[in-house]
Amino acid sequence: MPTASALCALVPEPLAHERAKLDEIAGFLVAGALRRGASDAVVRVSESDEFAVTVRNARPEKLQRSGTQSVSLTVYNGQRKGSASSSNLSSAALTATLEAAWHIAHYSGADAFAGPAETSWLETAAPDLDLYHPWDLSTDGAIELALRAESAARAFGEAIVNCNGASVSAQHGQFSLATSRGFLGGYRYSSHGLDCSVIASNGGGMQTGGWGMTRRMSSELDTPELIGRRAAERAHAMLDARKLPTGAWPVLFEAPIASSLINSLVSAVTGELIYRGQSFLPDSLGQVVLAEHLSLNESPHELCGLASAPFDDEGVRTVTRQLVRDGVLHGYFLSAYAARKLGMASTGNAGGAHNLRLTSTLTRSEDDFAGMLRRLDRGLLVSDLMGQGINHVTGDYSRGASGFWVEDGQIQYPVQEITIAGNLRDMLRGIVAVGADVHVGPTRTGSILVDRMRIAGL
Repeated sequence: MPTASALCALVPEPLAHERAKLDEIAGFLVAGALRRGASDAVVRVSESDEFAVTVRNARPEKLQRSGTQSVSLTVYNGQRKGSASSSNLSSAALTATLEAAWHIAHYSGADAFAGPAETSWLETAAPDLDLYHPWDLSTDGAIELALRAESAARAFGEAIVNCNGASVSAQHGQFSLATSRGFLGGYRYSSHGLDCSVIASNGGGMQTGGWGMTRRMSSELDTPELIGRRAAERAHAMLDARKLPTGAWPVLFEAPIASSLINSLVSAVTGELIYRGQSFLPDSLGQVVLAEHLSLNESPHELCGLASAPFDDEGVRTVTRQLVRDGVLHGYFLSAYAARKLGMASTGNAGGAHNLRLTSTLTRSEDDFAGMLRRLDRGLLVSDLMGQGINHVTGDYSRGASGFWVEDGQIQYPVQEITIAGNLRDMLRGIVAVGADVHVGPTRTGSILVDRMRIAGL
């Protein structure tokens, strides 16, 4: 058995360790915990490297390079659990982490549902999902990209009077996960981003607009010019925004924010909220939760996907599944602990959902953004949401919003300082259309048209 200090040999950037070294550290700690007397143990060893540049008004404002490494250890003394972590991978730190976790396990309360994921649930042949694409980005290169985005935004017109910042980031990471029930696995991953935020003014007021994107591969990012121009367009479009009179109208959620509705559904059918009795959709398996023309799919094994994973945070295999079919719910999102509490099996969702996609049998090829405005006809287009006004127990929904008033399928004028309200149970069942204008993200959906919501304005 190698010593802890021998497991930390450095290799070239951007990541300090070979993946095999993290595996060895994880296995070293699991074995050490079992020798100490633990009945079970789970270890996660991880490291990341992030480089980010922000420019503002044609000058670099922030340069940041951060590297982290950490180990998180959970040991079980029967039904008692103790957890400890460290950002130091030295031999002394690893030993201290083990002793701390073991000490805590002696004093914690017993929990009949605690423990690592069952052996039968674990992934045994993890596929390579192509999640690691290093970006060799120099400081000068990052500054140039950010400056190009800001310059494109300013070139939109004289109405763009200031910049909140244009940023470029490159993140690389890796981890190893080991459990005493035979799981050992991990992988490298990357995440790269480019965004821009600007301020527009016409003398009568000021508005902020921003745009950005994140991808595994830097080559899949839009050009800085496209990012900057889109930010400027959004800021400019909101000038001379008005308030609306209070009333009830159809509401179209623009694709980039429409995923928030689906994420609210996901939260409601997550095991933790279900077993705690804190969901507005209790006992909802086999029940209608969406309009009957809608289905929701989870695809964790998409190559290079933003939310792809061969296994979850507990080593449980992930599977492709149809969570909602024709509006009816067919699955929860369960960790091992939640599954035991509910008398079910883990769904491989410790740590979250994986590449969700909302589809509708009513979506047509002509239902792009303009087509969805025509389907809205008369009502509110929401392009931005503020606040967290969602009660997950009752489903009551009330959030600040801004966007545009639409008449005869055409945008008439921008609106702001309004509140949209309803109940998520009714809103989800009241989705009448989903656009073909799909926004790529961890949850993918086109714009979503809800039949009616309350709008509080003047």
